[in-house]
Amino acid sequence: MLQIDLWKRVLISCLCALGLLLALPNAFYPRVEAHNDATASIEAGFSGNGLEEQAAMWPNWMPSSLVNLGLDLRGGAHLLAEVQVEDVYESRMEALWPEVRDILRAERATVGTIRLQPSAADALRVKISQPDAIQEAVTFVRGLAQPIVSLTQAGASDLTVSAEDDVVVVTLSDAEKLATDERTVQQSLEIIRRRIDEVGTREPTIQRQGTDRILIQVPGIGSASELKEIIGTTAQLTFKPVVGRASSPDAPAGAGNEVVPSLDEEGVFYTLESAPVVTGEELVDAQPSFDQNGRPAVSFRFNPAGARKFGDYTAENIGSPFAIVLDNEVISAPTIQSHIPGGSGIITGQFTVEDSTNLAVLLRAGALPAGLEFLEERTIGPELGQDSIEAGRIACIVAFAAVLVFMFLSYGTFGIFANIALIINVGLIFGLLSLVGATLTLPGIAGIVLTIGMAVDANVLVFERIKEELKAKKGPARAIDLGYEKALSAIVDANITTFITAVILFAMGSGPVRGFAITLGLGILTSVFTAIYVTRLMVVIWFERRRPKTIEV
Repeated sequence: MLQIDLWKRVLISCLCALGLLLALPNAFYPRVEAHNDATASIEAGFSGNGLEEQAAMWPNWMPSSLVNLGLDLRGGAHLLAEVQVEDVYESRMEALWPEVRDILRAERATVGTIRLQPSAADALRVKISQPDAIQEAVTFVRGLAQPIVSLTQAGASDLTVSAEDDVVVVTLSDAEKLATDERTVQQSLEIIRRRIDEVGTREPTIQRQGTDRILIQVPGIGSASELKEIIGTTAQLTFKPVVGRASSPDAPAGAGNEVVPSLDEEGVFYTLESAPVVTGEELVDAQPSFDQNGRPAVSFRFNPAGARKFGDYTAENIGSPFAIVLDNEVISAPTIQSHIPGGSGIITGQFTVEDSTNLAVLLRAGALPAGLEFLEERTIGPELGQDSIEAGRIACIVAFAAVLVFMFLSYGTFGIFANIALIINVGLIFGLLSLVGATLTLPGIAGIVLTIGMAVDANVLVFERIKEELKAKKGPARAIDLGYEKALSAIVDANITTFITAVILFAMGSGPVRGFAITLGLGILTSVFTAIYVTRLMVVIWFERRRPKTIEV
């Protein structure tokens, strides 16, 4: 029987209205975007600069979610960075030296005196004065090794300790290097994501490529150099004991020490112990603040382990200078006046308010575990993005118009119903994209254009089936009913296979491929909904009002 229950009619109509309402902000993109940015700034505590006027450009009771524009549509910056994983090996060896020194000093009666030798960045060489005890020294140092926590390297040790005459050589094992590389890249990926998210950019693409490379694409940012300033600073904060001051970077440092320039004092260099007392990895918070003289500064707080080490060191070294080092530059070297319990303190220097805010953001996001080498950088101007949008808009309009004309010429009144459903279908696609916060790229536009062509396939199957039923001398109502009923299986089968393909593209692809898969998948869902329910609802309402004795499809 050709009829649809009242509750189904209401539900279908409400879903269509809701989808079109969600898509509506995209028709006023600049106005809604300005409203969203102003609202976010006001909520963050800012005021003035016309924020209230911009926030009033769009009603608050209306949906304001927009389809995010990708790098190729909005313009922005593209970077391909390589993580210098070898830097971590050197840091591990520097941090290991105090432990090796302490354990061998405790066995001085056996191994004699010890001395750190020049070595490669990924190795630690320690000479002992009793060559006959070299194997005992190796055994003592080997006790520092820890098992690697890994499913693929179960039972492996993180250190390899060997002997060369009277020298103990400590290196990271191959299994530990593999695990370290994986941790370093994953940590760098997460820190870069946190830094960019704190800056407030829209829908960045941050993905791993290969074993040690990271792809970074940020729409709407001014240039690649601006993006590099956000993520390129390692922000490695360390607290190191001061051995002495010098006026030249070539001053002798001694084994286990290093010469570091001062950030604020030109021509001044500090000789520091290479092994830090506390590192930025043990920070749990950093906030911009002001010192007792009202100058911009950064306050910080350590986790319990860092607080304990920081407190113990300050208690044991009252009266000694203590260097705060950021990215291999001494930003402050105060003298410890008293025991500092609690694990909190303040970093002072020649900061502006903006400098202290940016430094707090970097420290709060965490230090990059290794340096980044930028292999590729591109800046895509907004003009090129606007050209892409215009080209995509023209493609959609041409495809849309061609399909509308074809359907009208082929199926007459029923073609008009299909065309109305097609318009609703495109609106629903943009409504869903806005709802889920998807990013639209050029391949995504291609997916929409493809969906426009595919959206009428289901209607074509239904209409052709209705024509066959009419040829079999079925009445108009019965022919329409059977047309939808018998075409349903073919419609579902065809769209399920395409939807599976879209899911695989989304799962296996990245970047533009995912953008295409998202629009294609959502387009399939909306086209099936409009073909099976929306078009049928319009046909049923038309038939109930006209009650035609015969119909032509």
